[in-house]
Amino acid sequence: MPDDDISTEDMRTEDMREGELLQQTEEARLAEDNVRPRTLDDFIGQNSVRAQLKVFLGAAKTLGKALDHTIFYGNPGLGKTTLAQIMAAELGVGIVTITGPMLERPGDLASILTNLNKNDILFVDEIHRMPIAVEEVLYPAMEDFKLDIVVGQGPAASTVKMPLDRFTLVGATTRLGLVSAPLRSRFGIDLHLDFYSPEDLARIVMRSAAILGVAIDESGALEIGRRSRGTPRIANRHLRRVRDYAIQDGAPRIGAAEADKALRCMDVDEAGLDQIDRRILSVIIDSYEGGPVGLKTLAVACSEDVRAIEDVYEPYLIQQGFLKRTSKGRVATAKSYEHLKAVPKGRRRRGLLDL
Repeated sequence: MPDDDISTEDMRTEDMREGELLQQTEEARLAEDNVRPRTLDDFIGQNSVRAQLKVFLGAAKTLGKALDHTIFYGNPGLGKTTLAQIMAAELGVGIVTITGPMLERPGDLASILTNLNKNDILFVDEIHRMPIAVEEVLYPAMEDFKLDIVVGQGPAASTVKMPLDRFTLVGATTRLGLVSAPLRSRFGIDLHLDFYSPEDLARIVMRSAAILGVAIDESGALEIGRRSRGTPRIANRHLRRVRDYAIQDGAPRIGAAEADKALRCMDVDEAGLDQIDRRILSVIIDSYEGGPVGLKTLAVACSEDVRAIEDVYEPYLIQQGFLKRTSKGRVATAKSYEHLKAVPKGRRRRGLLDL
């Protein structure tokens, strides 16, 4: 077969693979959208946040005014975007969604602000990554609902204030400490989203299963909830993958045993730790005698991105007591040794097997 024929066939195969990947990504997005709560009553967990929002939204509707600027902070996948969409639905207003890094120039933000209607919501995800030049445009817009526009250049330049319709800025961040003090002070409502309990995650799994048409009992939902790192996004992802395993095994219904078997095949252990979690702990224990070890050194040793370790993996490991963060670096706890069935290096030298 000529080389050009092989090349054409390879290109067709590659195009088919890309098409399949795009289709899988679209299916995952649609599945996530289908199970996303639409109202506060449908939203499970975060009771304190829901109670506060119910009051604030009710007051805004009664007064007929835009809700105060709001910032949500917490780990990825806890429902910040969902809550922003619920706020818009409850208030009956439009919502424009964008991420901080996408706002590269002040003009990008200005064009969005001038197109917002009265009481609309502008949702900025990863707001801590917004450039300073863009952030400064927000200050007068948030406080006075006016946009400062510079006309002309040099000595002849002048500033014109363009009035804006009242709007609500909703920011979301996983790193509240990186949000500048001037910007943070302009939010009237700040709400912290914490990890979910296994019971709340089980309720979320049961609700999602009903929407997706997955047959599952409470024991199976709780098993998935226990091993989902306190995060609804992970719980819903696990549910879809456990469903796939159950279909292949011919299981008519997902119980605790079926969920456990599927999750173990996915390399998710009984504590909800995946391969990368265990690698992080193993590197600290085996390569650095339990720590302390610096974050950058740990990232290189694990072949992971620093931000991924700090934002995605580390918070759950710390919350569950597997890891400690000290001024000198990260330290593995006794719980890590027990979970990985590892022996401290000093005791290995003495030939002792107990902790």
